[in-house]
Amino acid sequence: MINVGILGATGAVGQRFVHLLADHPWFCLHTLTASERSAGKRYADVVNWRLDVPFPESVGDLTISPTTADAVKDCDIVFSALPADVAQGIEEEVAAKGVGVCSNASSHRMDPDVPLVIAEVNPDHLGLIDVQHDRGRDGFIVTNPNCSTIMLTLALEPLRKFGFSSVQVATMQAISGAGFNGVAAMDIYDNVVPFIRNEEEKMATEPRKIMGSFDGSGVEMAPFLVSACCNRVPVIDGHTLSVWVDIDRPLEEVRKAFSEYAAPFSGLPTQPAKSVEYFDQPDRPQPRLDRNRGRGMTVSVGRLREGVRFTALGHNTIRGAAGASVLNAELIYMKKYL
Repeated sequence: MINVGILGATGAVGQRFVHLLADHPWFCLHTLTASERSAGKRYADVVNWRLDVPFPESVGDLTISPTTADAVKDCDIVFSALPADVAQGIEEEVAAKGVGVCSNASSHRMDPDVPLVIAEVNPDHLGLIDVQHDRGRDGFIVTNPNCSTIMLTLALEPLRKFGFSSVQVATMQAISGAGFNGVAAMDIYDNVVPFIRNEEEKMATEPRKIMGSFDGSGVEMAPFLVSACCNRVPVIDGHTLSVWVDIDRPLEEVRKAFSEYAAPFSGLPTQPAKSVEYFDQPDRPQPRLDRNRGRGMTVSVGRLREGVRFTALGHNTIRGAAGASVLNAELIYMKKYL
C-alpha cells in the first residue's frame, strides 16, 4: 500500500479527500493535518463533517498532526487542500523531503516545471516530474486546475481534433466552491453574484497550459484564447458552464465527438466509466440531476447548438477538486513515478 496524507483535512476540500481516500484500494490514509489548535486530537473530535455522505468511521481515530513538512515525511504522496497563501511554502518543503505532492491549491499551477494536469487530457505533462528531479527536488509537485477550468477543459478535449482559436464561457458556480464559510447566506439567497475573485484570470490561462505542448523540458501554451465571465449562484454543488467555441464543423460531427469520447487509459479506481457524458435532451445537464454522475467524476455536456455552443456541468468539489487530485495520483502511481 502507498501511504498518503492530507494537508488541511478538516475543510471542505479536505473532507472530500478523506471521503475519497478512506477506503481506497491502492492508498492507505496515514496522516491528516490541520491547524495547531486541532493537533494531537482525534479527527472525529475536531472535524465538523458536512458532506452529503456518511462520515468514514475508519479514519475517526487518526490523530491530527500540525501542518508541517515533518508531519508528512513518512508519506509517499500528500494531497494538499490548503489555501493558496499557506500552500506555497509548505508544498515546496514537503517536496524537498522526497514526498510527492498532489495539490488542489493554485500556488504552483503556473510554475514552468510543475505539471497542471487533468488526467484524461494531458497525462504526458507528468514528464515535468523528471524536470523537477533534474533540478534537485527529491519529491515533486503536481497540481490540478481550478474547478471551473476542469469542467471547461475536459468538455473541450473531445473537440481538440477540430481545432479552435477562441473560447468564451459564462459560469454559474456553486456556493461550495467558496468553502463552508465562503458566501454569507444574505449575499447568495435570491441572488447571483457576478464576481469571483481571480476566477476569470485562472480560466483565461490554465486551459492553455493544460492543452499546451510538452517538449520534454517545458510546456508551450496552446494557441487559443479564453474569455470568461464567472458568477456565483445559489446551488450547493455543481458548476454549470455555457460555452461558445469557434469550430466551423457540422453539428453532427461535434455531437459524435462528444458521444464517442473515451479516456486514453482505463483501470484507475477513481476513473469514471465516462469522463464526458453527452445528453441530447434540450434541458440537460442540470446540477441536481447530473452532478453525481460517475460518482461525481463525470463532466456532463448537452444543449449543443450551432455556433458551436453547449452547456457543461461537473461536481466542483469532486471532479473539480479532490477527485481530480486523487485521479492524478493514481495516474502517477500507474506510471511508476513513486
